[in-house]
Amino acid sequence: MPAECSRLAETLNRDCRCVSVDRDRLRRALAQGADGADLVRLVEEERPHLFAETTVFLGQACVERMAGVVAAVERVVATPAWAERVLAWAPPTARHPTAAASVFMGYDFHLGQDGPRLIEINTNAGGGLLNAALAQAQFACCEEVAAMLPGEHPAATIEQDYVDMFRAEWRAERGAAPLRRIAIVDENPPSQFLYPEFLLFRKLFERNGIEAAVCDPAELAFAGGALRHAGERVDLVYNRLTDFSLEAPASAALREAWLAGAAVVTPHPRAHALYADKRNLALLTDAAALTGMGVDAATQAVLLAGIPRTRRVAREDAEALWAERKRLFFKPAAGYGSKAAYRGDKLTKRVFEEILDGEYVAQELVPPSARRVGSGETQQEFKLDLRNYAYRGRVQLVTARLYQGQTTNFRTPGGGFAPVLTVPRIEGTQ
Repeated sequence: MPAECSRLAETLNRDCRCVSVDRDRLRRALAQGADGADLVRLVEEERPHLFAETTVFLGQACVERMAGVVAAVERVVATPAWAERVLAWAPPTARHPTAAASVFMGYDFHLGQDGPRLIEINTNAGGGLLNAALAQAQFACCEEVAAMLPGEHPAATIEQDYVDMFRAEWRAERGAAPLRRIAIVDENPPSQFLYPEFLLFRKLFERNGIEAAVCDPAELAFAGGALRHAGERVDLVYNRLTDFSLEAPASAALREAWLAGAAVVTPHPRAHALYADKRNLALLTDAAALTGMGVDAATQAVLLAGIPRTRRVAREDAEALWAERKRLFFKPAAGYGSKAAYRGDKLTKRVFEEILDGEYVAQELVPPSARRVGSGETQQEFKLDLRNYAYRGRVQLVTARLYQGQTTNFRTPGGGFAPVLTVPRIEGTQ
């Protein structure tokens, strides 16, 4: 791996003890406006491991490589041939056309020996607004960190960039019509781990002149050609559901409104089918399939180098998959949040049989890199993954998640979301 991509960042992640997050500033950012004290309590008392105790360092070349993979995926997904292939196995709701692109695409990477590798794509990636607050609560604790603090963001603030994104979704479907009301929708919102972020979004929208409500999908009604919440018309739904195809009974009103074009829904079922179905990773790492879809050689090279080889699990390949299992990670096609996902070296025969009977993919295992925190007897090592929040192919924010165990869990003391500081290129390297 090129020196500027990893060596200095790796050294800092191993040896730097700096903490560059101002907790008081973060607390003030969360406490702004109505119900601020309750929001701080929800984070600090009920979700104490939401934010990590440290910062992650990443080489500039790695940041650029991840952005290159995101752009390459976007180029492929934009082709008619791609839609024809992946919508063939998608649910009917995913075939409904829309001009909305979907907010908060999440491209998750592990940093492997050959650079960052894309392990999965999510269409309702949570944490974007929480991490915006975290990014703005950084301070220069030493000269080295001062040189790496984020510069001016393309938008006035990251939050403004997010508001502009929702307005762009609205304009794509409704043109110049005013966006008056947004519903932030998830199943039993107060029970969701990222419920504090829903409240932050409601306040953000309201500060920008857009009425907003947080609700369960069952609280929505489709009547008179309009989607309604508490009797009021909903213009746009910020969809945080993991019912990606809107097929659950509680999603009935939202599904009707989506199919009738009565409300702008983002993220939406079509985006999940085009991007986040894990079977898509098998296509993105299949050179023959990419060639057959007319993908150019340069884009193929980026994808094949940047995504671990992935294949669909088939019972006829059981013997080979079992023999290779220690080098593989098994994921359900429609999975999310690491649910029912397994490292091959941890598999039992019973679970392997369940995988063979389900709809799974097997991905080349790329172990996560690490961030070392503390010293002496208190020293801990955390695994980390890197999330790129993106909209229409442009990366808006890069953040990290620190954890111990098999997958990210937000239960590890000292772990959670962590800001990413970019290590500038070393002069004289390529």
